[in-house]
Amino acid sequence: MKSNQEPSTRRTIMMILKTRGPASVSDLARELNLTEMAVRRHIQALEQEGMLLAETVKIPTGRPYLRFRLSEQAEEYFPHNYHQLAIDLLDELDEEDIARVFEGRKRKLLSRYQPLMEQQTLGERVATLTDIQQNSGYMASYEQTRPDEFTIYEFNCPINRVADQYNVACHCEQELFETLLGAKVTRTECIAKGGQCCVYRIQK
Repeated sequence: MKSNQEPSTRRTIMMILKTRGPASVSDLARELNLTEMAVRRHIQALEQEGMLLAETVKIPTGRPYLRFRLSEQAEEYFPHNYHQLAIDLLDELDEEDIARVFEGRKRKLLSRYQPLMEQQTLGERVATLTDIQQNSGYMASYEQTRPDEFTIYEFNCPINRVADQYNVACHCEQELFETLLGAKVTRTECIAKGGQCCVYRIQK
């Protein structure tokens, strides 16, 4: 039983680092509800496989600590089987844990992109968000339909297969847009639900 659980836990660690970025042993232990000793064993195995890299984080007070991130080798592991891997990993989690994964991703993206949109008008925020989505592979564009109304179009969805099975992915993305834009966002069409593209109507 133990040999079956260990690879599963290591895949989950990789998924957490992929979706949330670098993390310490204590961060991973809290997330996985495991002891730090158990997490270190999985981390060591992943390091030996070349999947993880360690970086030292210095803090103003206290001792520096190690934080782990995915290596280039690990990043190559995801694209070749990304959708099925993500679905397999999520299938191992319960509904509450799945929601927590996507909420964590949303918080990470908010902290990354919100500073870019400070002091911007709604139109400027829409343009900035469209550029972000375009650079993330969504093939995004937008148009202004009224003075205070815009529409964002996404003609590709990198997480389509995941979103098809887990509606929380689309829900979190819509909430992300609303928070970043400070506006009402309505999804009128969705690729994961059979649409030609994802369409977001934005109203001040």
